[in-house]
Amino acid sequence: MASDAQLGVAVAQFAPGRDAVENLDRITGLCALAASRGAQLVLLPEYSSYFSNPMDGSFARNAQELDGRFVEGLTALAARLGITIVAGVVEKVAESGKFSNTIVAVDSSGVRASYRKLHLYDAFGQKESDFVVPGDPADAPEIFEVGGVRVGIQTCYDVRFPEVTRRLVDAGADLVLIPAEWVAGPLKESHWRTLVTARAIENTIYVAAADHAPPVGVGNSLIVGPMGVHMVEIGEATDVAVAWISTERLAQVRAKNPALKLRRYKVVPIGE
Repeated sequence: MASDAQLGVAVAQFAPGRDAVENLDRITGLCALAASRGAQLVLLPEYSSYFSNPMDGSFARNAQELDGRFVEGLTALAARLGITIVAGVVEKVAESGKFSNTIVAVDSSGVRASYRKLHLYDAFGQKESDFVVPGDPADAPEIFEVGGVRVGIQTCYDVRFPEVTRRLVDAGADLVLIPAEWVAGPLKESHWRTLVTARAIENTIYVAAADHAPPVGVGNSLIVGPMGVHMVEIGEATDVAVAWISTERLAQVRAKNPALKLRRYKVVPIGE
């Protein structure tokens, strides 16, 4: 990190619905707005391609391959705007009646990285595992670079498991992206803000987290710096917010607080 790489990162908050074409149209407007504000990387929520509440068999019926129309549309949009887009996709799998909760990162070249949610939301009265095939914890993190910044991905409920973020940081991530559909409920907004902030502080990294707009999600999409400062935040609106990531700032914080160097444990998947 000898030279400073600065990257404009946007969180884009909206509430996806059951029509993938309409979702892509709304994403197009949000990404164009983010790019006009200087963003080079735009983060969209989990389930950006398709969402219905409560979760049911329609998700599997509306799932697409990663070379399907929705991801093709994201790639074309990224190429037109000259940006990288990260979004949640309901991905088709071989298992009947199920799908993969997948995040893709695309730019003009196509899919740069993908991540399949590891920790399914079987909590707070929900049972995501009834419909979703989890990712394989043995898969190596896919770290990709945008503008000199190394980026990792995790999804929503994963943020409650700090080892997920630490593993991405061990793989070299400067910035961790968390697309989410953080379901509203008592104290849930507090959990969201606290957990996202904690992952930034304890790992001395930047964290960008994009949620669904209310009423199903809590909103509050935000970008947090390595000292835990909320750089930008969206309340309940459908909107975008942009912050600038600096690798020089990251180096300064890690010199002041070398927590990663001082730790005495490593993170490995259960069973290794």
